[in-house]
Amino acid sequence: MLNVSKPSANRLDLDLTGKIDADAMRAGLETLLAQSEGMSGGKMLYRIADFEMPTPGALVVELQLMPKLFSLIGRFSKCAVLCDTGWIRSAAEIEGALFPGLEIKSFTLSGAAAAEAWLGGGEPGDAGDDAEDENFPV
Repeated sequence: MLNVSKPSANRLDLDLTGKIDADAMRAGLETLLAQSEGMSGGKMLYRIADFEMPTPGALVVELQLMPKLFSLIGRFSKCAVLCDTGWIRSAAEIEGALFPGLEIKSFTLSGAAAAEAWLGGGEPGDAGDDAEDENFPV
């Protein structure tokens, strides 16, 4: 399931849980596009709690909407990705390096407070990235 909410005028929150089929993908992406309309320099919190690969039909829907999704990228300046799966966090940060003007930073699910602070402009060090990094001796 992909839920999209708009907690403030310039912020979207996405919650992804479980497997997504074509209908859920279409509904989620259309909601994302509609709720981001008119945004500039927006912020996004993307929480991935229980990732399962989308169905093949869902991937087709995403490919069909890809041109509209690329225009969406320019509406945001920051995206915090919350996920406990390391390869997803790494992929998110690599993706951020590919899109100029969009900063993507990943956090573990327990790092939600640090992600919120980062989105709000505060930079509380690297707290929340990986639990073992929090007490790394300098």
